[in-house]
Amino acid sequence: MAEREPRPRTVGVVLAGGVGRRVGHDTPKQLLEIAGRTILEHTLALFQGAPEIDEIMVLMAPGFTGEVERIVERNGFTKVGRILEGGASRPETTWRALRALGTRDCLVLLHDAVRPLAEPRIITDCVEALRTFSAVEVAIPSSDTIVVTSQGPHGEIVSDVPDRAGLRRVQTPQCFRLPVIREAYERAFADPGFGDRPPTDDCGVVLRYLPDVPIHVVPGSERNMKVTHPVDLFVADRLLRLAESDVPARSGAALREALEGRTVVVLGADDAAGAEVAKLAGHHGARVFPLLTSPVSPGPADSSKAQALPGTPEVVRVDDFRAVADALARVVKETGGIDYVVGAGGAPSGRIDAADDTAIAETVSLNHLGPVTVARAALPHLRETRGQLLFHVPCRAGDGEGDGLRAFAGAAVSGLTRALAEEWAGYGVRVNCVAPGRTEAPAPSDPSGPPAPRAVARTSLDVLASGVTGQVVDARP
Repeated sequence: MAEREPRPRTVGVVLAGGVGRRVGHDTPKQLLEIAGRTILEHTLALFQGAPEIDEIMVLMAPGFTGEVERIVERNGFTKVGRILEGGASRPETTWRALRALGTRDCLVLLHDAVRPLAEPRIITDCVEALRTFSAVEVAIPSSDTIVVTSQGPHGEIVSDVPDRAGLRRVQTPQCFRLPVIREAYERAFADPGFGDRPPTDDCGVVLRYLPDVPIHVVPGSERNMKVTHPVDLFVADRLLRLAESDVPARSGAALREALEGRTVVVLGADDAAGAEVAKLAGHHGARVFPLLTSPVSPGPADSSKAQALPGTPEVVRVDDFRAVADALARVVKETGGIDYVVGAGGAPSGRIDAADDTAIAETVSLNHLGPVTVARAALPHLRETRGQLLFHVPCRAGDGEGDGLRAFAGAAVSGLTRALAEEWAGYGVRVNCVAPGRTEAPAPSDPSGPPAPRAVARTSLDVLASGVTGQVVDARP
């Protein structure tokens, strides 16, 4: 079999020149935050992680290139080679990018910065298509009927209803061999009438000025939405959180590779899920140090869990910084370092209006002050190992209907997770949490109920073995 010709250099051009007037912000919409990162960061991460992309160029709204430089440095986006100011219009911004690329042949993927949900598969398919075609459009079928209107005496009237079967909704990236898209734009800017009927996409320029060049269509995705209107921010946020929190289940061999010989500290090992984390991590070769949490007093069931744990569990007040720091220091003295810290433990449940002072104080101590204290004490050790802090959260923020105490706790830990992930990214420390719901097993009559402790523990190990950070991951039943 003949070897395939090596592909030319492939450049992802992220077009971020918009200012976001339609979303109602003065800040460029690509710098608005969704799912814990700016929209631009999500998009750059997509191209940074694509093996087909050799270089990334960013065209940014004038006055904001310094912010892009900070984003690139903070995230370690090593493929970003050039950051330029965009133009006054989309065609002008594209032309600035094409001029910066020079005359040497390469593959160019022009992508809207505000499409952060493009799938890696789309990039792969586009680059593959450019082996055969010189222009590639990403598009999806239209699920809505499209009508053509004209102006009537009292407003718009429908003048035509095209056959929906042949209609497509255009997305990005739009992809080209550089000589083709350069020639199309050179002809466009030489046309005095170009500005009177500007195209809305780059393939439109090729179609108008190089009509003999076939434009191949690569299937896009309904998820590859463009963040344009205020409601799009909410939709994209939810879709990104769902996508990023979908941590795949690891094989036993993969878990052993991630855990064998590593040191795992489990704070809250008297909780059912925490106890299972300790046992499963030990099963996969980790050195486990289970710590029981105070001020919750272990009852008979908790005592039996503690007896089943490896070693002699120590009792630590999670809201006492010195106590937690000393406990971790003793682990480091014995092992030389800590790779993972798991903060488990439940939360009081019930309605806020029915809770007494003790329940409120316990919730604040365990699920507000406790996680902050654990994080402060763990950071010096996790920085040394570039490790991970993993919380168990009673429920996701926004869940816990009718259970104000658990919702109160869930919102606090979820928010802290995302904030710490951003703060600690520069240290190489990851922070995540698993949302297990209640820690008791679901009743047989309610198979859709929350997962059992062992399932929570298994999901926790999958997260520890993954590369994600800042995520609230639902435990798999």
